[in-house]
Amino acid sequence: MPSDFAVFLSEMFRKPGEVVAIAPSSAAVARRMTEGLEAVEGPIVEIGPGTGVFTRAILERGVHPSRLTLMETNERFCETLREKFPGVNVLNRPAQEIGETGLSGVGAVISGVPVLARPTIQREVVGRALEVMRPGAMFVQITYSPGSPISPEMQAELGVSARRRGITWANLPPAHVWVFTRRGM
Repeated sequence: MPSDFAVFLSEMFRKPGEVVAIAPSSAAVARRMTEGLEAVEGPIVEIGPGTGVFTRAILERGVHPSRLTLMETNERFCETLREKFPGVNVLNRPAQEIGETGLSGVGAVISGVPVLARPTIQREVVGRALEVMRPGAMFVQITYSPGSPISPEMQAELGVSARRRGITWANLPPAHVWVFTRRGM
């Protein structure tokens, strides 16, 4: 099986509109993205898993593969994910279709989908994820900007609160991790 980086690079050149990161996320940022998942109840969904760096970290936290659903639009990434992570449900679907998967009571969504300064994507991805998430569930988002990837106005519209989990310097580029939860929960 080709390395994660080889698959990533191949798809980045083949489908530049789909693969927008400049490199796969590091193991260090994956650990930060998945903090606390060992205590989460219910299904866990990862959107935009790419080559599975976060997926590996989720499973290393003790999450059983049967609880994890991956939503990825790139077919080659989906094939790679199915080979690497048996027992994990891999869907070749966009994150916007999370409500059509039959999932409910989702305890956490881990997102590698770029949402910064894209209000339509924020409504379609974060907003729809919130519809299938249980009370108190977390939506964890990676971004390369130091500020929240979702503006205060959009947070108000979606009814979420934001908390910056931190920065991981050991990533190219350095990555910021944010956690969003519904207000009042």
